[in-house]
Formats: sequence, structure tokens, C-alpha cells
Amino acid sequence: MTEYDDQEFEGKSKTQLKNEMQDLQQLGLKLVGLGPAALAKVPLDQELSDAINLAKRIDKKKEGYRRQLQFIGKLMRTRDVEPIQQALDLLENKHQQATAQFHKLERLRDDIVANGDSAINHAMELYPTLERQKLRQLSRQAQKEAQQNKPPKSSREIFQYLRQISEQ
Repeated sequence: MTEYDDQEFEGKSKTQLKNEMQDLQQLGLKLVGLGPAALAKVPLDQELSDAINLAKRIDKKKEGYRRQLQFIGKLMRTRDVEPIQQALDLLENKHQQATAQFHKLERLRDDIVANGDSAINHAMELYPTLERQKLRQLSRQAQKEAQQNKPPKSSREIFQYLRQISEQ
């Protein structure tokens, strides 16, 4: 019996360490994929920021890109990645919220075109600043365009109008 048999292994296994490093590399890959405006919202130190900007300039099909991502992962091992992860989650959540709002407005527009006044009343409850007369006119035009198999110009106008009002 050796002295190691009696002791409980307290460290992480090699596989766990490797998986953590791959997770950091994936986080780095997400950072490289961000645009300049979004990247500015993530709390990064200068060295990590420079490494990410260099990775953006490297051709993605080359070996240097893979090595640069590994380097970014290595840099992230010595940093607190929690604030970085929180900032990324917040950015991704904003995108999901914008997509959900877009789909909500699309459904409202489709409802207005299909159901007319009852849907317009519902839209007026959601957005009191809407002009009922304008919506009715656009709704009638959209229904007419659909019956005549014309391009949905009025339907697009309804959506643009709804989006404009919802952003105010």
C-alpha cells in the first residue's frame, strides 16, 4: 500500500481541466465573433483585448487562428471570467428580447390584417398612441392587396408603423 491510497484525491482530473480550457476557448471564440460596439461593452483588460483584435485579423482557415484562440483561452485562465460571461449573456439576452419583440409585432400585424377592427382595438390597448384611422385604412388596403395577389405593401407599412410606435 502506498501513501496515496489512503489520501482522497482533491484535485481536478485531467479531463475536467481540459474541458474547462475548452470552455474558456469557446468563450474566447464568442468574444472574437462580437462586433466592435458589442465588444466595447465587455470588461476586458488591454492584453486580452489586443489578443481578440489580432484573432479578428487572422484568416480563420489558417493554423494561426486556432493557435490565437488557444492563446486567448490561456489568457482567460488567469482572469476572472465571470464578469465577461455576464456581459456576454446580457448581450445575447438583448438580441433574444429584440427578436421576441419583432415576432410579437409581426403577429399583431397579421392579426390586424386578418381580423380588422377587433385586432385594431387590441393594438390600441397595447399602444394607445396609435392612430385608429390610419390602422383601419392600412388594414383595408392590406386585405385588398392580399385578395388581388399584389405585393404586401400595406402590410409592411403596418409593421413599420407598429415598430415605430413601440420604440417610442
